[in-house]
Amino acid sequence: MIAGIRNFFTQMIEPGAKEPGAASQHALQLATAALLLEMMRMDSAVTAEETAAVTKLLQGRFGLRAEDVETLLVLAADEARQATDYFQFTSLINKNFSAGQKIQVVEYLWQVAYADGHLDAHEQHFMRKIADLLYVPHADYVAAKQRARESG
Repeated sequence: MIAGIRNFFTQMIEPGAKEPGAASQHALQLATAALLLEMMRMDSAVTAEETAAVTKLLQGRFGLRAEDVETLLVLAADEARQATDYFQFTSLINKNFSAGQKIQVVEYLWQVAYADGHLDAHEQHFMRKIADLLYVPHADYVAAKQRARESG
């Protein structure tokens, strides 16, 4: 698994990302993608709308090509399956993102939750858990939810 992630970043992303800290940026992309995938899987079915929302969000946030996002999502899915909790993902985000960026991640998660037109109780529970792990204040959590609802 680690070799697959390393190969992906070496072949697909690193040629355009030689700046210092590229490895941590790649890990951050993987962590963000894994959380977005987990949100897609919170309700009973993964819809085309949710998949499209995740792809669009990852392309916009990290400036990745569609092919790179597809590969990243496969790796993130494998990583999420092997994870025992969400801490490994949220700790990377906490270490590398500002408070505003973490709020943006919460908003992205809400956008995925709303993408299929239905907000499930499991999605709400997941959101609260992740927002707490990212130390996002409740007011910012609610504001991100509102922005995501209005944008969808």
